[in-house]
Amino acid sequence: MTILDSATDSAYTAPAAPVHPLASLSSAEIEAVRLLVLGFEDFTETTRFAYVGLEEPLKNEVLAWEAESGALPDRRARVQLLDMATARSTDSVISITTGAAISHDVLDGSNGQLAILDAEFEDVGVILAADEAWVAALATRGLTMDQVVAVPLSPGNYGFANEEGRRILRSFVFRMDHEADHPWAHPVAGLTAYVDTASRSVIEIIDTPGYDVPETSGNFDDPAMQGAPLEGLKPIVITQPEGPSFNVDGEHVTWGNWKLRVGFDMREGLIMRELSFADQGVDRPVMYRGSVSEMLVPYAEPNPNRFWQNYFDTGEYMFGRYTNSLALGCDCVGEIKYFDAVFADELGMPRTVSNGICMHEEDFGTLWKHTDIFTESQEVRRARRLVISFFTTVGNYDYGFYWYLYLDGTIECEAKLTGVLFTSAYPGDAEDGTPYPYASEVAPGLAAPYHQHLFNMRLDMTVDGVANVVNEIDAVRLPISETNPVGNAFTKKVTPIESEAVSGRVADGQVNRVWQIASTEKTSGMGQPTSYMLFPTETPTLMAASDSVIAKRADFATKNLYVTKYDHSERYAAGDFVNQHPGGGGIPEFIAGDEPLVGEDLVLWHTFGLTHFPRNEDWPVMPTDYAKFTLKPYNFFDRNPTLNVPPPVSAHCAAGNPADEKPEAAAQDSCCH
Repeated sequence: MTILDSATDSAYTAPAAPVHPLASLSSAEIEAVRLLVLGFEDFTETTRFAYVGLEEPLKNEVLAWEAESGALPDRRARVQLLDMATARSTDSVISITTGAAISHDVLDGSNGQLAILDAEFEDVGVILAADEAWVAALATRGLTMDQVVAVPLSPGNYGFANEEGRRILRSFVFRMDHEADHPWAHPVAGLTAYVDTASRSVIEIIDTPGYDVPETSGNFDDPAMQGAPLEGLKPIVITQPEGPSFNVDGEHVTWGNWKLRVGFDMREGLIMRELSFADQGVDRPVMYRGSVSEMLVPYAEPNPNRFWQNYFDTGEYMFGRYTNSLALGCDCVGEIKYFDAVFADELGMPRTVSNGICMHEEDFGTLWKHTDIFTESQEVRRARRLVISFFTTVGNYDYGFYWYLYLDGTIECEAKLTGVLFTSAYPGDAEDGTPYPYASEVAPGLAAPYHQHLFNMRLDMTVDGVANVVNEIDAVRLPISETNPVGNAFTKKVTPIESEAVSGRVADGQVNRVWQIASTEKTSGMGQPTSYMLFPTETPTLMAASDSVIAKRADFATKNLYVTKYDHSERYAAGDFVNQHPGGGGIPEFIAGDEPLVGEDLVLWHTFGLTHFPRNEDWPVMPTDYAKFTLKPYNFFDRNPTLNVPPPVSAHCAAGNPADEKPEAAAQDSCCH
């Protein structure tokens, strides 16, 4: 189909349609969207693309298409535009199939603004250098703009009258002594600029004198700081002589009994789609869609320069844009399949991060084993898992998100955290020797404020179909009684989560709390509802006061779980427009209608993460830390689904001296294959 393209005054021809309605946007589709947007009447030379992503069809449309194999649903893109000169912001949906604009909304900013652009971050240093008051404030510290780098950050929303309706960034600076110097070691504490990026002006300076710039080094990549290389570590080589066990067709993956689709979005990063498990020849659905809905990093430092430090890395920064190319490092080892990450840059041009998503297999120890004392049977099977991952660097921190699929139907998601601490100058201990209560001193004069990393996963579950219920299951200790005369008995309490308004739940390790996602239509051969269990890790939810600004903006982080009825428009736990949102967006809006949740198409919003009191060992670069959750089948199968896994035949399982084994493996001069 062709229509007149007002941008080029020529016929619009739709790019080639993908093979599946949930396929990630291609470079050709992004280019087509750009040309269509250039024809918008309100597009100017200073308009930039804040977001371009797939506007997914309704779930029932996708499922109907898969059942009938008819024509693809209309292929659409969501496009968010920012005029850098005026802060005018729009949110549109465009049909890639026809070239028509489905909707085109102008945002007034009262309920949040578009995510922050790289172009805005880059402008801040120029704006600061042109501000006389800022240059003077640096001069009182013996510094010039040539000696520092600006670190602008999302501002939050604290109701300041002079910020209403404006695009605001708050900026620190760090001293950088030479081009290879890591500035995180030299924070210029006590000095913050509030910048209006549209008017290109500094609207306020918070100047709290009395802090010295730390003189420690943070150059972890300097051989002199690293010291002599550790000796004695022999190469570990992972080989699969017959190749990997997975098969890939575009974004579609099969491995063992699993089938799924891999997707990518510039806001959410890696998306896991349509996971199903083949059980005796029948593909049984488990999860329709899983992704990082939001990621919050709230800081505990209350001083006048830092009270506002609370980052929403997906909603404010679109952290998928910062996906690492994994081609040059050793992020993955073994027989690897890479997927490119494709998204639009701020000029609307397609940008490809080669090898942005990595997939490989890992040995994972014992799958099952038994040595029988009666029959002398000795059986053991090796476990393995399929690993699908990506890494993104957001400022100082690096985050990896790893999805693991296991042969027994288990799903895990693990966040890996590394990178560099966000630093400040250490204020000093109290006169009685009490350490400063809101930060750790990790090097002489260098502080790392206490903070949290809270990840919210949107889990659109389809356990044996779209009719599910979520049950909260607690272990219950029973008192001594006539039926429990010696007090050894315990049982479980099963509480259905019946409506959205009561769905906010907190993990509790004392009662082994889990959440069961159960089918209300399908049963096992034993008559139990088929289900999956969500096993959380018991860590603190948001530590900020319940009536704080950040708690209002990040209600999702005050609980470990919320459950909602599927709604196509409900994609992000903190709402669509997180930047400078006053609060109450996302989950509070989603549950306000108090929809019933029994026998419905359900979405779980699971928050997990870490509370970080930095230690010396986290400086100058942080060893990887971990946070995760697990989804495990519970009466989903009639028996152990891995009985048919073949016994191991590798030479590495044989008895003998490993030193005598000289397998012809891949060359050991590279850690990645």
